[in-house]
Amino acid sequence: MEGIDIQAIVRQAVQEFANTEKTKSEPAYKAELVEERKRRENLERRMNELVAENQRSRKAAEEAERSSAVRAELQRLGVAKIDLAFRAVQDGIVRTEDGRLVARGESGEMPVKEYLTSFVNENPEFLPARIAGGTGMTATLKAPNGGRQAVTLDQIRPGMSAEEMQRVREEIVRVASQTLRGL
Repeated sequence: MEGIDIQAIVRQAVQEFANTEKTKSEPAYKAELVEERKRRENLERRMNELVAENQRSRKAAEEAERSSAVRAELQRLGVAKIDLAFRAVQDGIVRTEDGRLVARGESGEMPVKEYLTSFVNENPEFLPARIAGGTGMTATLKAPNGGRQAVTLDQIRPGMSAEEMQRVREEIVRVASQTLRGL
């Protein structure tokens, strides 16, 4: 037994054992790495989707705020057909880098209020008619009161008779129709 190196044999046996254990555990490590990579890729994909959704939401919120501000200004200027006027001016109004709303027109950038004021002044057809009627309009007669006395709020009370209640309803219809016709 003189020529046999026991330490080398033991070292070689331990090394072979370590190598076999390593080869047994490598597929598990590789599978775990693949699984971890899939999770990371899924998280990255979801994160990108959330970022895109956030950008869409911000854009929609900015568009809604822009639309609301323009419509409010048109209403303040007395425009009768706000939706129609908004559609006519919406393309010219944009948000600047610092968040302000400006109108880009032929004369360059200008504040939205000035732009809308000049738009309404140039297009008075968006304003309500100053005089009801026009060519061919016949004179409208006020609804006859039937010789009855006008109804006041003090006369309306619980427990009114059916006849009085009907008279109040007729008076309300008469006043409402006059108001809607602009009389």
